This record gives sequence, structure tokens and C-alpha cells, in this order.
Amino acid sequence: MRAFTLRGLTLYLPETALKGNLERALSSGRYENHEADALLLHLRPGDRLLDLGAGLGFICALAAGILGEDAVIGVEAGPETGKLARRNLAANGFKGVKVLKGAAVGTGEGEVEFGQRPAFWASAIKGPEGWPENAEVIRVPARPVRKLLAKFAPTALCCDIEGGELEVLTQPLPGVRLVVVETHPQVYGAGGVARIVAALRAQGFAEAEGAKKDTLVFRRSGGAGAE
Repeated sequence: MRAFTLRGLTLYLPETALKGNLERALSSGRYENHEADALLLHLRPGDRLLDLGAGLGFICALAAGILGEDAVIGVEAGPETGKLARRNLAANGFKGVKVLKGAAVGTGEGEVEFGQRPAFWASAIKGPEGWPENAEVIRVPARPVRKLLAKFAPTALCCDIEGGELEVLTQPLPGVRLVVVETHPQVYGAGGVARIVAALRAQGFAEAEGAKKDTLVFRRSGGAGAE
């Protein structure tokens, strides 16, 4: 196992998982840094965070340090990645944070096909151009966003699901006041990003401070999930 320290948290992962640019991102502190910056800027006591695409558990652990472990839920489709997330959360004192196995989806029930890649952070459900390169197609539980929202009542949503956010974030998001999303225009183009922005604006969200590159930040005031 290799260990990396980011923002006071220690993340462990096997050497075999260090594919592509991941080692450089972890060593330099750039791993999920835009999402982390936005959440540190906007999370407040009393929030509940739903992290779609929990990865190594970094965002869940960071949020648990602010909100408490009972106020954070993660969802991770990759079976081995989910195990790493739970291990990292426990190692950092947040064993109580739940990480659900499954892929967040806009609609659907039962199971969904998921393309598991050796570079785990690039694993994804099938996109417009087909499966990601070198993906092993497996079946995982489908986690429709409406059910996740109804069950866990989050006020904040962090979403990094390699293109799946196009379907998830164009669904109604009752009760949510903050959305931090890493968009993937290489999957669905500028038009897909525009659809996400339009859907969130239609629900009363506005762009907020903290957006960087492909990571967008939206905040809603008034009504459900109000400031």
C-alpha cells in the first residue's frame, strides 16, 4: 500500500491502482482539489452531503471532518474502489460514513452495466461514444437519484461520475441547496454542459463562487434547501 497525505487526511491505495496521472495528482495535492476547495468554501454546520462517485473516500472524509460522519453518504460503483473508500474513511477516524455500492443514475431500477477500468477513476457507465477503453463491463446496483434524495435528505451534493452527471443533474433535486459537480465535456460536449446548467437554473440554482475549469458550483436560495 502507498500512503498520500492531502489536507490532513491520509489516503491508502495499492501500487497497482496508481495508473496514469493519479500518482502525480495525489503527490501534488491536486487530487479532487477543485471539489474540495468548493466544499470547504460553502459547507456549513447542519448540512448533509451526498457524494456521488466517492472514489478513494477523500471528499467524504473531508466533509465528515466538518459535518460529522452521520451527515455524509457516499455512492461508489466500482466494487474495489468502494472497499478502498471504506478503508480510507476508517483509517481517518470516520468509520461511520456509509459508502453505498452502486451507480448513481437519473432513472431506472435494479442493476446497471458499469465499465470498470484499470484506472479506477475513469470507470463509468456507458456513454454516448460507447464503453471507455479497456473497460470490463460488470453489473452493479442502480441508485436513482430521486431515491437517494428521498432516503438521505442531503442539502449538498458532490458529483464526479465520469459523464453520468448529465442524466443525474437534470433530474429534480428537492431539498438540495448546494451542487458541486465535475463536468465531463469530453463525454457529452459543450451542449451537455449547457443542459446541466440550464436544468439547475430552472430549479432556482445560480452559479456560485469556487468554480474552476470543469468543476462547477451552484447554490440555491429560497424554497427547498434554502440558504
